[in-house]
Amino acid sequence: MAANPAKKTQGISPFYVMDLLRRAKQLEDQGRSIIHMEIGEPDFPTPQAIIDAGIHLLQSGEVKYTPAAGLPHLRKEIADFYQRQGISVPVERIFITPGASGALLLALGSSLNAGDKVLLADPCYPCNRNFVTLLEGRVQAIPVDETTRYHLNAQIIKQHWTDSTKAVLVASPSNPTGTLIDADDLKQAVAMVDDLGGCFYSDEIYHGLVYGREAVSALKFSDQVFVINSFSKYFGMTGWRIGWLVVPEQFIGVIERMAQNLFIATSTVAQYAAIAAFAEETQIELERRRAELAMRRDFLYEGLLRMGFDIPIKPDGAFYIYANAAHFTDNSGQFALDLLEEEGVAVTPGKDFGEYNAPHMLRFAYTLPIDKMSIALQRLQRFINRE
Repeated sequence: MAANPAKKTQGISPFYVMDLLRRAKQLEDQGRSIIHMEIGEPDFPTPQAIIDAGIHLLQSGEVKYTPAAGLPHLRKEIADFYQRQGISVPVERIFITPGASGALLLALGSSLNAGDKVLLADPCYPCNRNFVTLLEGRVQAIPVDETTRYHLNAQIIKQHWTDSTKAVLVASPSNPTGTLIDADDLKQAVAMVDDLGGCFYSDEIYHGLVYGREAVSALKFSDQVFVINSFSKYFGMTGWRIGWLVVPEQFIGVIERMAQNLFIATSTVAQYAAIAAFAEETQIELERRRAELAMRRDFLYEGLLRMGFDIPIKPDGAFYIYANAAHFTDNSGQFALDLLEEEGVAVTPGKDFGEYNAPHMLRFAYTLPIDKMSIALQRLQRFINRE
């Protein structure tokens, strides 16, 4: 008799957008012009100083394992990064991981027991839910809307906390909404979870990519939080697969043992390259890119509003707009497929991010130049006029 997949994998939901991306690639192979606004990866290349640092390491021939916790030099750079924000974090609490996904796996794996509930916002990034499920925790997705900037707050956490609840995960800026949690709300949420004796996970991978507001780390309010961050988004290192995790002191030992066993170490080349992410020349380039993304956000936001999409809150960060298309459809999944087939514009349907109002929602990524987005909006308008 053939073996069957583990039962715990049955609750792992697919990335629906990957089916759409697969079809988009097929259409491109047929010669169709496709404008990609579905994938969360800007068109900017990795900054040159980071590339040069990686090449230098490769040419040295010393591409060996690093300590499981990461290169001491890189961990010190991250500690200094927080110190510049007025936050003191001992190097020992910082772990370098294979992307933010590796950080989240360590955070959840070290603190969740089977059956523990984790409170998350609906909508949210789907991998967060699926990680909890794989570790045999239970996801409690709580519908949120513009009244709380699409985030959980202390009142909501207290209202939904039960004897089996163990943790809360907050992502700010959020994927898919691009909204920041207010600093006071974050402070109160952290305090509430601490009072309830739970774990607080703060997904901060889009910090740095904020426009007109300040993203405040949960570390400012407590040393008992898990903070997940990444070099992928602000630092432009998506394919290098490197992130970091800050943990409460009492978790240092177990996190190190888990990292040793699960990963051995994060990519050595990526770690040496990431050191250059904090260099002055790199920071100048990254700030230029942030300004460009702010202009792209404004262009797309205003264009979608003119077209009749409902966007209650202008996104504060990341590179997404989560738009309500209720004026045009009650099946955003089919809308996205038809838009791709008829006009060659790829966007992500709401069902990838949860259940709350998902049939009306679409996520647009402003990860391409304004001239291409202009063409995408023209195609979208033509599609809507035909509907």
